Amino acid sequence: MAFDVLQWGPDDGQPVLLLHGFPQRNASWDEIGRRLADLGLRAVAVNQRGYSAGARPSEVAAYALPELVADTVAFIDALGGTAHLVGHDFGGVVGWQVAARYPEKVKTFTALSTPNQLALNEELARSEAARARFGYILGFREEGAAERSLLADNASAFRALFGRAVPDDRVEADVRFFAQPGALTAALNWYRAMNRHDADGLPPVRVPTTYVWGSEDMAFGREAAENTRYHVEAPYTFVPLEGAGHWLLEEATDTVAEAIAERVLP
Repeated sequence: MAFDVLQWGPDDGQPVLLLHGFPQRNASWDEIGRRLADLGLRAVAVNQRGYSAGARPSEVAAYALPELVADTVAFIDALGGTAHLVGHDFGGVVGWQVAARYPEKVKTFTALSTPNQLALNEELARSEAARARFGYILGFREEGAAERSLLADNASAFRALFGRAVPDDRVEADVRFFAQPGALTAALNWYRAMNRHDADGLPPVRVPTTYVWGSEDMAFGREAAENTRYHVEAPYTFVPLEGAGHWLLEEATDTVAEAIAERVLP
């Protein structure tokens, strides 16, 4: 498979691998990547499985979390065998898995918005309100219907996912991207391939970790955010941003860049 890659900074800089979420792409890292490059780091953002036209299998099973994790391990190997890892949204889901299961590959990990899956599962088991926040996933899993709903009426539902947090020009670029044949289906297949056993056997994270979370995140609540610390057995920094939402790359660009830099260059 062939993946689309964006890179900022010198080829000989320390590699920082940036994993995007949905409904964004590697281009969402542009401002962060430029800031990291100014520090001499080599920031690399990949359009992950399904987002790259050359890595877009048709079967839903091809988007299972172990496949996404294996892709990230291969990306790290291509960067020299180890890298600093950063993940936002579903990229954070993948990042937590890689950091926990492949600590020898990960120098440091920075999670944006997404808590550790075990902390999230604990909250979901206890809280009906937390489960209700994830009702949108049921809609995303409806093959065909989800695509039609998100793109109907000039993609009004798709645009609504961002609220007012993401600049209009970036939203428009993402709408054009996901309107391409097959792109939105491939991205939604990440949700359709989710399995309740994805976190089975997930060990504690034993690499230096930073977690940045917005208090107004529409999906991830305070309990899972605060309890993530119990699943990291390494130097750990929690950065709660009161009043911020889910789209931290745009809402808190400077803070996110600083948090990554402080973790990578302590």
